[in-house]
This record gives sequence, C-alpha cells and structure tokens, in this order.
Amino acid sequence: MEREVNRPTWNKQIEFTLAGIGCAVGLGNVWRFPYLCYRSGGGAFLVPYLLMLVVLGIPLLYMELTVGQYLRRGPVHALAKACPLLKGVGLATVAISFIMCTYYNVIITWALYYLFSSFQSPLPWENCNNTWNRPNCTDHATNSSLSSTASQQFFNYKVLERTGGVEEAGTMRWELFLLLLMAWILNYLCIFKGVKSTGKVVYFTALFPYVVLVTLLINNVRLPGAWAGIRFFIVPEWERLKSVEVWVNAAVQIFNSIGIGFGSLMAMSSYNAFNNNVLKDTLAIALINSLTSILAGFVIFSAFGYMSHLQNIPVSDLAVDGPGLVFVVYPQAFATLPVAPLWAVLFFFMLLCLGLDSQFAFVEVMVTSLVDSFGGAILKYLKHKEFVVLAVCCTAFLFGIPNVMQVGIYVFQLMDHYTAIVSIMFLAFFEVIALCWLYGVKRLSQNVEEMTGKKPNIFFRVCWTVISPVLVSVLLVFSIIQFKPARYENYVYPSWAQGIGWIIAMASIIWIPLGAVHTLWVLPGSFIERIRESITPFALEKSSKRGLCSDIAVVTMVSLPEKSPGAAVRRGDLIGIMQHSCVKLI
Repeated sequence: MEREVNRPTWNKQIEFTLAGIGCAVGLGNVWRFPYLCYRSGGGAFLVPYLLMLVVLGIPLLYMELTVGQYLRRGPVHALAKACPLLKGVGLATVAISFIMCTYYNVIITWALYYLFSSFQSPLPWENCNNTWNRPNCTDHATNSSLSSTASQQFFNYKVLERTGGVEEAGTMRWELFLLLLMAWILNYLCIFKGVKSTGKVVYFTALFPYVVLVTLLINNVRLPGAWAGIRFFIVPEWERLKSVEVWVNAAVQIFNSIGIGFGSLMAMSSYNAFNNNVLKDTLAIALINSLTSILAGFVIFSAFGYMSHLQNIPVSDLAVDGPGLVFVVYPQAFATLPVAPLWAVLFFFMLLCLGLDSQFAFVEVMVTSLVDSFGGAILKYLKHKEFVVLAVCCTAFLFGIPNVMQVGIYVFQLMDHYTAIVSIMFLAFFEVIALCWLYGVKRLSQNVEEMTGKKPNIFFRVCWTVISPVLVSVLLVFSIIQFKPARYENYVYPSWAQGIGWIIAMASIIWIPLGAVHTLWVLPGSFIERIRESITPFALEKSSKRGLCSDIAVVTMVSLPEKSPGAAVRRGDLIGIMQHSCVKLI
C-alpha cells in the first residue's frame, strides 16, 4: 500500500491515547449510563453491559483504529478504499458528526451558564424566591407530578426560558447565544493547530474529570443514605435480565459511548505512527471509558441514596429523568451540601472538559475529511489549515443558533433523537458489513500484522467474522421494532416536526445509497462486473489509474503525426512502454 509520508502525526503516542479517551469519555458517561442503569434495575444492567463491552465494543474499536491507522485516511477515504460499494458510509459519518457538533456544543453552553451561575451563594436554584419561579415550586426534592423543584424551574424558566412547544419559536436567548459563541471560540483555540494543539489540550481535559469524580465520590459516601444507593447500583435484580430491553440498552450504551460509527476515532488514528501498537490503544480507550462510567455510577447512585434519605422513599422510587439528570438532579443534590458553590463549580467545569473532548472529535472528523478530499483546492484559497478549522467552526455555530432560542430545547431534543438514536444504528450496521465481511477479516489481520508484526488472536477474528456483525444486526432490528417518536418530558412532537426529524436522520443515511450508486456508475464493465469490482478493496483506485493510462495513450497517439517517418514504429513503441508502466502501476 502506498502510504502518505507527509501526513502529520501525534507528537507522542500518549497524546492519541488521551485524545481517544477524551473522545469516548463524555457526557454520556455521566448521565446516560447512570440513567439507563437506574431504569434497568441497577446492578442487573452491569451484567449485559460488561458482556457487550467484551464481544462488541472492544473488537469493533480495534477494527476502526486498525483501518484508520493502516490506510492513513479519515473515514471518507478509508471506507472508499476498503469497500467502494459502501464508500457512502464514510460520507455518512462525516455528515452525522457535523450534525452532532452543531447541537452538542449547546450542552457545553448550558454547562458554561451553570458554571458562571455557581459563583454565588446561595446558588440560584436553591430556593423558590426568584422572579422565574412558578406557584407550584418546591424547595425540596419531590416525587409529586403536581409540583416541580427549584432546580427544575431554574433550568426550564431561567436558563432556557422555554416556550410551550416546537410550534412557538419565541425569541433569541442572548445570554445563551454569547455563551455558544464562547464555547466555539474555546473549541477553535484548542484544535486550530490540528493534532499538535489538540494533543497538548487533552492532557488536561482528559484527566481533570477524574479528579472531580473521585473528589465527589469521597464526599458522597459520607452522606446519610449513600450506601443504600450504592447497594442498588451493584446488587442485581436478576429478574430484570429476562427483559430483552435491558440487553439492548446495554449494547446501545457501549456502542454510543465508545463512538463506533461516528468516524471520530478512525480520523484521529489516521495520524498515528504506522507501527503503533493499536491493540494497546484499543484496550486503554475501551476499558477506561467503561471504568469511567462505573465510577460515575458510584458517584451518582451515592447521591441518589442521599436524595432518597431526604425524601424518605426507596431509591427505586426517585423521579429521575435522563436528559435532566445533569442540569436538574445534580444541582438539586449540590444545594443540600456544605460549601455548595464549590461543588457546583467543580462539577460544571468537569462537564465543560468532558464536552470539549467529544466536541474536538466531531470537528476533527469534518476537518480531516475536507483536507483529505479537497486539500489542494481548499488550501489554495484559505492558505492555512487553521482557516479550514475556523470555517468549519463558524458554519457549525450558525447551524447551532436555533438551539439557543426559547424553542431551543425542543430543537435540541428532536435533533438528538433522530441523529444519536436513529441514524447511528444504520451507519454502524453498514460500516461493520463493509469492514468485517467485504473488506474481510483476512485483510484486517494482515494489516495488523504489517503494522505490529503480530496477527490479532482468534478471539478478535471470531468476533469480526460472526459475533459483532450478528449483534449489530440484532440491535438494528430491535431499534426499528422498538422505535418511539421523539418527545420531551410530557410534550409529544406534532407530525410535521417528526417529519423534520426524519429529514435530519436522512441527511446522513442518504449518503450510503448515493455512494453505492456513484461507485457502480463510475466503474467500467458490465453490471455484474461492476458489482464484483465494487466489493473489491481499492477497486476505485485501480479504475482511476486505468483511466489515466488510457488518457495518456490517447494524447500520445494524437500528438504523433501519422505521416511522419517512423511514426507508426514510434507510436507502437510508446504505447507498449505505457502499457507496461500502467500494468506495474496498477
């Protein structure tokens, strides 16, 4: 394989490992994992979660990092080389990463709002004596549907100033608008130098959250009722394992948390040294990601135990909502702690670090793919890669503006539902088919051996051949069967909004069939020959080289005068030389 020698690489391999950990470890570890675990009966969730980590998460991450590092390309070109028929999967990963980065930064915006609001005592969500509070506000945690807590009302009526539904756009939330701009400026300053600047930033953003999580855990375990919450977290309700939904939730959490199908880690691994031991990075990223989720689980469930003690109800009866966990339940718990502002500042700064790490990865996919595909043309006008990063950030910022209007939370929830839940399952399915079955386990094994000197063991080869593709297929089927339209709390989106949601989903999925059609169009030969070539790795490169040879031959024949002395001989000699050169080139 012809490798690109001028491609930049990480200054130190530990920088890629930390960046990969930062990409995988995100806000989902802090709210989605504990929420799914709580909804699935606590400890019962850990059994399928750890099993799916071993047979699904680690093998597929190993596969993505191997392809990215070996082919030295982002997901667009890597998939086009590996499986021309499904090259659209690479384009789809870029599309989904761009869509996600437009609204994911809004979470960082909310974290910044809470961070700045935490520098005061008492905290603004501690009591109901504020202008934004409604008559049904209560200062204490409650399980009643007729009242809402001060922290709920702070988020809904102060931070968001939300309208009654997606039908009411409302006005711009200028505070959030400026914080969104600040979030994008922070993001740009961290990554504008590419892997050289990102590699420095991740030393802090990837490690600091662990300091906060451990500090919070030490504090929480001393609170009354904390151990009741921890017991709920680690002691399984074995009856729950009979539910298919618990197993599907565990697999989906592994899938989304590690980031299979998003293209982020594939893009970042393309900047690795060619001989890097990719298995070590795989194990480090996957295991630390899951250990972080479990550590966050201890932190959260100890807080749940404390809240159940305050309300005098069992842990299983707490009113816990998924998306509201970070910005409603946590602040509510902090308000009861000594030195509440300090804990709030630490926590929301941690959220900022977690969010930025994942945001780096989404933007890097877009930048890497643009430079790989159109580097010459783009740099001709923008001159420097820093301006490419700036253009991507500015474009994503503009698309993210609807999320910081009063209707923003409904826009955010709609985009997240149809992108992170619907689109990603289709992308992951076709990526696994392309790399495990069409590119092939034999080639993957040869790639690993060429880079590291050793083939992957039998466990990974069996997972790539059978277990992982079958599991991803089952996940896709269950995602379709169990699909539920988007909703936010008790608000159900109208039909036209659901239609927009499907358009958002199709904005990434549509590239898969379009890529297949384009591949079959450009390949030469009969339809059967095109099908055969389209599932042959590197077929597009070979086809383009053949076309180049033909063009050169035509130009040569035209340029030689037919009636000049010895023209026929010279023409025949040149054509023979070119044919021989082209055979060697192909």
